[in-house]
Amino acid sequence: MNEDFDLPLVCVQADNLAEGWERAVLECWERGAAIPTQYDREGDPPSRDVALALAIRDAFAEPRIHRALPGGIHDLEVYRQEVVDGIHDNWIDPEAGKWQYTYHERMEAYSLPDGRVINQVDYVVDALADAPHTRRAQISIWKPWEDAGIDDPACLQRMWFRVFDHRLVMACHMRSNDAFKASYMNMYAFTDLQRIVAERLSERIGCEITPGQYNHMVDSFHIYGSYFAEMEAFLETIEARTFEERTWTMAEMQPMIEDSRKRIRESLERKEK
Repeated sequence: MNEDFDLPLVCVQADNLAEGWERAVLECWERGAAIPTQYDREGDPPSRDVALALAIRDAFAEPRIHRALPGGIHDLEVYRQEVVDGIHDNWIDPEAGKWQYTYHERMEAYSLPDGRVINQVDYVVDALADAPHTRRAQISIWKPWEDAGIDDPACLQRMWFRVFDHRLVMACHMRSNDAFKASYMNMYAFTDLQRIVAERLSERIGCEITPGQYNHMVDSFHIYGSYFAEMEAFLETIEARTFEERTWTMAEMQPMIEDSRKRIRESLERKEK
């Protein structure tokens, strides 16, 4: 790596999601530039920060789940449903001091100043059905007329899709991404949207399209100084355990995932009453 760069560019290629996330976090820790953030508390060391280009060969290759994911399986499933199903879209109410947006709302009900509303997932499926090799199938998240100056502007900026040899490639570009405490959950949920688009496209064109390569591009991939003690424990775990001991397959976690889905469904039903 050329140390003359102000913000190091880290490029990682991995076979699966768990490997890709782990290696990206380690690269950020080892190579990241020291820089303060707007969220630092007094006494926090500066964050470690890189620009990231992560390519995962197969978004659904196993092992898919890393045991060091923030929260746990239940939190992971809640976030996945928030992104792909919009279970928390009803929390959007900025005038009441609640959420200003969700990714799901921006993807499926992107509202324009003139009152039009665009379902961008539908657009992507339509564009790929017309021409699987198109370079125009993308989803935009940012709204400059709304997001400039708000307290919690969207980190995800856009998603891009293209079919290569019956495999759907997806790229997500983020302006900012908490490497240690958020990026794994982001990747897990975003790749589930990749699966959904592949399934919808397969149905539309009558030909099986499977999820393929996933690219995760980040302008600021960072580890906050307040996390450094937890990072040290993470590094010790990597030294002490094999990769297989640090990860789970989807099959291993399926009972817990199904239990979480049941709990989420029951919770949503109670709130509807």
